[in-house]
Amino acid sequence: MTVVVRGVGTGPFSTVVEAGRHTVSADEPTDVGGADTGLSPYDLLLGALGSCTVMTLRLYAARKGWRLDDVSVALAHDRIHAADCADCETKDGHVDRISREITLTGDLTAEQRQALLRIAERCPVHRTLSSEIRIETRAGSTQ
Repeated sequence: MTVVVRGVGTGPFSTVVEAGRHTVSADEPTDVGGADTGLSPYDLLLGALGSCTVMTLRLYAARKGWRLDDVSVALAHDRIHAADCADCETKDGHVDRISREITLTGDLTAEQRQALLRIAERCPVHRTLSSEIRIETRAGSTQ
């Protein structure tokens, strides 16, 4: 599936994200010059990681027959100085950091909870964000 993003609306950053029959509005907050008519690009990125985490954990728990009643994932993005990150490969400039807090609700043992937290590291979006990524850009056709 191809995701198409189009600039729309009155604000300089207002866009519509189209994926199949689904549409999501995206924009920047007003404090950075946007009209705040939708999710910010980083909101969308964090939403992708959070929703993939929830889906992965629910699927895994269901396959194991575990009593996972609910999963909630709270995420935040910031940048830190590379020098302040002891276990980062990058040593100069800044490093993007995503903080993820997972709340598991259900009749689960401590071992099951730990297993689910380990499985969260294996959700497809987490793996993509943690791997080398190549973004290839080309000009599209004009109409």
